[in-house]
Amino acid sequence: MKIRVAHSPDSDDAFMFYALANNKFDTGDLEFENILSDIETLNQKAMNGFYEVSAVSIHAYPFISDKYQMLSSGASMGDGYGPMLVSTKPYKVADINRLKIAIPGKKTSAFLALSIFAGTFEYEVVPFDQIIDRVLAGEFEAGLIIHEGQLTYGASGLHNIVDLGAWFKEKFKLPLPLGGNVIRRDLPEDVKRRVAYFLKKSIAFSLEHRKEGLDYALGFARGMNTNLADKFVGMYVNDWTLDYGKKGKEAIQLFLDMAFERSLLPARCTAEFIETPESI
Repeated sequence: MKIRVAHSPDSDDAFMFYALANNKFDTGDLEFENILSDIETLNQKAMNGFYEVSAVSIHAYPFISDKYQMLSSGASMGDGYGPMLVSTKPYKVADINRLKIAIPGKKTSAFLALSIFAGTFEYEVVPFDQIIDRVLAGEFEAGLIIHEGQLTYGASGLHNIVDLGAWFKEKFKLPLPLGGNVIRRDLPEDVKRRVAYFLKKSIAFSLEHRKEGLDYALGFARGMNTNLADKFVGMYVNDWTLDYGKKGKEAIQLFLDMAFERSLLPARCTAEFIETPESI
């Protein structure tokens, strides 16, 4: 049975799925195929249940929960760091509501976090890897940056208005939930359990063979040097990624509840997880 695993073409996701993409262990009768696409496209594809397994923004989960369940591994959590709102001028938080902001997608967790933090503001969707350049060009007064832009924006002379992961950690003492892996509900239960097991095993393999996994991930690092890519991977592939645990699941539910209470979601959503078996 072929299982398509769709994820972003980023160094952290590449590191996470290195073992599966390179057949580092036997997966029996399950054949895994890696599909690479930007996160907003994956969010949209998930609306139609397109892939068996997909990385998605936590923001997108309430809109796809009829088709997908959360996997307990594969999380991207901003533990005291996360998406940033940056600008060419040293704006203050109080200025956000009057700025024109480039965002990476309306279903991204970054956009939801900024909406919870700041309320309403003017925005336009821009591919995430164009945001910094278009802010620098003066097309936007500010940009909401994700992925490696969180580490590289300073080299462009941009100012950080707010780090949403730092805000969330300071306010709630929890990591900001950004992305996760989901699996289609219509798959047989035994298949879902085995997929969950192999995905976690892939993450554990890279954490245990860090240099090997990082060498592979550098091919997806979009110009980052080894030290910067290593730092970025460490930010988003760690113990939270192996398993959300109680605190990680609490953070997801808080994030979704806050969004609903602020009318940013159409209905209250309870995240439902497939637990990862210890063995198969």
